[in-house]
Amino acid sequence: MTKPILELKSVSRLYGGIRAVNDVSLDFYPGEIVGLIGPNGAGKTTLVNLISGFVPPSSGEVIYDGRSLNGVKPHLVARMGIARTFQIVQPFSEMTVLENVMAGALYAANCNLDEARDLAWDCLKFTRLDQFGEYPAAQLALANRKRLELAKSLAMRPRVLMLDEVNAGLNTSEISQAIEMIQEIANRGITIIVIEHLMKVVKDLAQRAVVLHYGAVVSSGSTEAVFNDPQVIEAYLGTKYAKRLESEGELA
Repeated sequence: MTKPILELKSVSRLYGGIRAVNDVSLDFYPGEIVGLIGPNGAGKTTLVNLISGFVPPSSGEVIYDGRSLNGVKPHLVARMGIARTFQIVQPFSEMTVLENVMAGALYAANCNLDEARDLAWDCLKFTRLDQFGEYPAAQLALANRKRLELAKSLAMRPRVLMLDEVNAGLNTSEISQAIEMIQEIANRGITIIVIEHLMKVVKDLAQRAVVLHYGAVVSSGSTEAVFNDPQVIEAYLGTKYAKRLESEGELA
């Protein structure tokens, strides 16, 4: 049986008396895409911050490739093979698109300048940004800034990639292209955790969904099972979704 690449064992994060993440235990496997969903404030981004080392767990343990990440600094977590994007994209505006991606390669991929440039061009070609390589990053439209964030993360040669609302603000065509890219990344054996509010994206993309509510996992399993879970409908999807599900006889 395939071993998980990433394990969360009873992980919690407290801020004063508030449990932003509450006793979460999850396994993530090589090459799978997991949709992480839940209401605003459910703890999704906090969970990503715990995995990437931006905040330490108050209790429990994060294990990557058999090694505990508790106490490991974020830059070292990145160099070990865990990359992430951020919900609010903030490229180095005065640098070119190519230089932005090279920065990601130099930060975590353990390569020299020439290798970083070659790797950056490969990532730009994959994300269809190579035509903008010499442009200042500030000139990119939102959809291309999202792709730039993805290219920077890929240049870090991750084994686990966490995507925080990469489709927010994109139109239908742009979302379809993003789904294709994410699927191809997973086909390379990279584990992908997607924080997403668009249920169609989760349905089309993820093999598995995890629902957080008040920091705790309230449902986990196949997307179909999770989207039909009455507790998930009540806590997150809402009664309108339930009625539409009933009338259509299928997932929205």
